[in-house]
Amino acid sequence: MSSTNTETMSSKRKAFDDPAAVKTPSSQAIKFTSRNPPWTYLKLQLIHKPGTSTTVQSQPLDPLTARTYLNSALSQFLGLSGTTISIDILKISPDSPQQKPTDKLVWVRVPRQDAPAVVAAVSSWIGGGTGGDSVGSVAWRVCAKGNYLGALTQGSGEDLFVP
Repeated sequence: MSSTNTETMSSKRKAFDDPAAVKTPSSQAIKFTSRNPPWTYLKLQLIHKPGTSTTVQSQPLDPLTARTYLNSALSQFLGLSGTTISIDILKISPDSPQQKPTDKLVWVRVPRQDAPAVVAAVSSWIGGGTGGDSVGSVAWRVCAKGNYLGALTQGSGEDLFVP
């Protein structure tokens, strides 16, 4: 009876001591699907009316002015309910005066369900300047729109979730 117990105990599997003997999968494709991302990201460009003075065009866009322009577009298109849409300004570039005045870019994040309304509001808005010819009118151009910031800024985003 005791000989049977020893045979049973000795037949148990043991862990490999040699790490080279352990086989690991060389490369497995991991598929990840997110069907309803909570946010939509927009890349917007501020455009000045032709004929606006170069001193006005070369001034950097500050966050307060960008927020004012965005709120004005939303309130003009959707009324009071448009101003309740949450918009997060992620980045404004460039931060300093620049040579090319057309490079005023704003990256914003909006809730996914509000994105079509925001795109329609900012793309149809033209803000009027009150300072005569020196200020001029401004408008937003939607340069890019997507549900994933990584894919929007760096390409396809296929390497975002690679282990």
